[in-house]
Order: sequence, then structure tokens, then C-alpha cells
Amino acid sequence: MPAMDPIDLRSDTVTRPDEPMRAAMAAAEVGDDVYGEDPTVRRLEAVVAERTGHEAALFFPTGTMSNQAALATLAGRGTEVILPAGGHVYEYEIGAMSLISGLTPRPVPAPGGVPNLQDIRNAVHRSPHQAPTGMLVIENTHNKAGGTVVPLDVQDAWIALGRDEGLPVHLDGARVYNAAVALGVPLDRLTRDFDTVSVCLSKGLGAPAGTVLAGSKEHLATAHRYRKALGGGMRQVGVLAAAGLDALERGPDRLADDHRRARQLAEHVTNIEGLTVDLGRVQTNMVYVTVDDAPAFAARLAEHGVLANAMGVDQVRLVTHHHIDDAAIERAGRVLADAAAAHAGASQPA
Repeated sequence: MPAMDPIDLRSDTVTRPDEPMRAAMAAAEVGDDVYGEDPTVRRLEAVVAERTGHEAALFFPTGTMSNQAALATLAGRGTEVILPAGGHVYEYEIGAMSLISGLTPRPVPAPGGVPNLQDIRNAVHRSPHQAPTGMLVIENTHNKAGGTVVPLDVQDAWIALGRDEGLPVHLDGARVYNAAVALGVPLDRLTRDFDTVSVCLSKGLGAPAGTVLAGSKEHLATAHRYRKALGGGMRQVGVLAAAGLDALERGPDRLADDHRRARQLAEHVTNIEGLTVDLGRVQTNMVYVTVDDAPAFAARLAEHGVLANAMGVDQVRLVTHHHIDDAAIERAGRVLADAAAAHAGASQPA
């Protein structure tokens, strides 16, 4: 019997273009984007600007570059960036805000990815003896907290605080479409009131690469300069923009199934001895499993045909996406049970 392909639950970034997307890429009209002459890029930017409720948008090769261009645009050197603990711009962008823009992160506690408004308010600095606050950042959904969604009232209060304090607010919306689907609201309800918003195309939406930053024409003109400085000026990149347009048209409709399957997988886990999961945090397409020695358990899963990421010493992350169907979820549930039993046996003293 031939070996079965592994079930890849490491991230929703592992998806590959399907035939309709490849056809769109092959047929893309292209031009030199550094000269502003790629019509497919221009169309992608116009679509994202309209959907997010902003004046303008700018295509970036990566989400990290998009976020960092936004931070550099909105905050001055030597200022602090208030953000939820575990936020991607702090946790997974390798100190880029300090390295590139001279900014200092000021994380605030964020249980379940949702900070307390008073903690944010208390983090705002005006003293001449402290670095002044330069801006606020929200991440929605919050990756490190398990793909949790920021409630609308929390988002609105955070933005209002920024306005009251005269501070710009950036949304790291790498998975903001997941948040919109989970909340049952139009995308622009989650994006229109921010100064800038970063929307990733290469996660749950399924494009092979690309993120779009939306905001005012003034902010995007400055961000364009930073994109160039960071090496993000690309040439005939309409082939990627075409994939992004296809992802925007077909991807959002698939996210509810990703969320349903993540919940189904999490419920499998609740019945497996040695593994625990907080079902309250399974709100979108991520399942964080608590287990002793997560790296060893992730390695054992790989041996059994399921790929997952260890997120620290005791957490393994499982992420659903459109390559994961119901049969894959059932198979992954069985593998998790078998791997947990083997893991427990291996940890017993001889």
C-alpha cells in the first residue's frame, strides 16, 4: 500500500495554488510595478482599499514588511509601540521595529489575545523621563493566543483611546478575514477605522505570497518609500497580484469550513488522555494543544503523518486550511490519539 501524504497542520501558509488560481496567474497582465505600471497590482490594491474602507492600498511581498512599513510610517523614532502581549509585530518579527524604525515595544497583558482597556491606558507615557508613546497596534486574529478574535467593543474602545490620546492605530490583520467570518460582519467593520491595516493574502485566503497595506493616500505614500527602502519594490509582479485577486474572490467563502474543522479537531483532542485544549479559544482555524514536551510530541506526530508546530515547551499548534478536508480531520484525530499514547509511554520511567 502506498504511503499516505502527511496532513500538514503547521500553518495556513502551506497551501498551494489550485488550477483556477494557476490559470489566473498565467493569464495575468503585467507591467513594471516600480514604475507603477502593473495593471493587475493596481487592480488588487483598488479592491483591498475598497473592501477595507480606505483611500488607498499598497502591495507588499510579506506581512512582516507591510507591518514594519506601517510602524515606520505612523510612529517617530525613539517612541513606544503599545501592543498586546504575544503580538506578531513583537514576537515574530525579530525586533524589526527597533532595528529599522528605532521603536520600542510596550506589550500589555492580553489574556486570550484581548487586552484590558485600562492596561492600555496605563501604558501611555507622557513623562519626560520615559520614552513617549508613539502608536497602538491590534492583532486580529491573535496568533499567539490561538487564533482568537478581538470583540468589536474592545476594538472600538481601543481605537477611541487612540483618538483621545492623539495616537495612530495600526491593525495587523494578517487573518482579519477569519475574524470577520467568525464575527459574521463585513470586512470593513473591522478595518475602516484604523489608520493603517495589513491584510495577508497567503494565509487562509490561499495565495502563494503577498500582503496589502491599506490606509490614507498620505500614509501610503510614506509607506511606499519604506517599501522601497526595505527592498520591496518588485517588477512584473502581476502574476502574484492575480493570485491575490483570486484568493480575495474565492478564499473568504472557505474560511467557515476551516473554522468548523478546527473546532471538530479540538473536540477530538478533549477525548485524548494527556492532551488538553481550551475550547473557548478555538474561535477560528487554530487549535493550541497543551502537552508535556511539545517539541517531542510534534516530532512524534510527524512520524505518524501529521505535521504540527511546537509553540514553546508545552504547546503544539494545529492550523486548518482549505487543503484539510473532513477526512483529514478524522485521520488527524486518530493520529493524535495514537501519538499521545506513545508519547505517554515513552515518558514513563523504565
